[in-house]
Amino acid sequence: MKKALLCLMGICIILLSGCGLLALNSPEEETITLNLGYIPNIQFAPFYVAIENGYFAEVGLDITLSYGSETDSVALIGAGEQTFAIVSGEQVLLSRAQGLPVVYVMTWYQDFPVGVVSFTDQAILVPQNLAGKRIGLPGLYGANYIGFEALLNAAGLTDNNLSLNSIGFNQVESLVMDQVDAVVIYIANEPIILKSMGYDLNIIRVADYLDLVGNGLITNEKTIKNEPDLVQDMVNALIKGITFTVNAPDEAYEISKVYVENLADADEDIQKQILAASINLWQTDHPGYSAAPGWINMQALLIDMGLMSDPINLDEAFTNAFIQ
Repeated sequence: MKKALLCLMGICIILLSGCGLLALNSPEEETITLNLGYIPNIQFAPFYVAIENGYFAEVGLDITLSYGSETDSVALIGAGEQTFAIVSGEQVLLSRAQGLPVVYVMTWYQDFPVGVVSFTDQAILVPQNLAGKRIGLPGLYGANYIGFEALLNAAGLTDNNLSLNSIGFNQVESLVMDQVDAVVIYIANEPIILKSMGYDLNIIRVADYLDLVGNGLITNEKTIKNEPDLVQDMVNALIKGITFTVNAPDEAYEISKVYVENLADADEDIQKQILAASINLWQTDHPGYSAAPGWINMQALLIDMGLMSDPINLDEAFTNAFIQ
């Protein structure tokens, strides 16, 4: 009996020693702050999925999500104070034109997500119909502004042909209260809310008129040079999160309730429509790949708008080296 007990104790010690060695040998997780912009929202479901499903953890990453302006994000990434952020393509070019060494390493939105929405009685069917109208947009900055200017260019119009109104992120309220005739929006968000309120809408999509670079993952040149494996792990985990969300939107929705305050109490039908519309913007046969024409068009637009004075080397602004 004593021999059996001693044997059992010996086995336990060996097993515990093995566990201790495994714990000592397992890599510590690296804490990364990922800036998303905007506010917690169902449209960020792939990131919530990647955290909850362990896609980051399995490559040794402990992700903290942060929300705020894209301009702040690129400044932090460019200065090397943070490592990753999600921003729209124009922010990359504007930042590099100012000497910030940011690099776009993975496309998230395959279609530029901005558009113009109006009530059908305004008869705004094509960009040319914007002439003489009161247009509301968050401000003269960001993807909303850039996308709207792309539509004006397509129509041969300028800001002088209409009335631009900075309304913050109050597009739905401004349109409903007749403060403006049309608003510039992310097409996966406000149009669905307005339709749920019973309004008949016309929507003009920027992507139908010009190929531009939408939201994607950025880092900086130093990280790419010194920690390419970190960049690769980040890209792989995010693509897994996007793929899961595309294939299992209901599960992704449930996961998102942990991260989006009041999502559990929100109108589930509306929120799931927003998620479905977002998925339409992400889906592609080549996840993460960024095509050159969108960058060429974006740079030409920014120069035409006077936001960039000279072209930059686009080969340094984005890379597909981490897309498998």
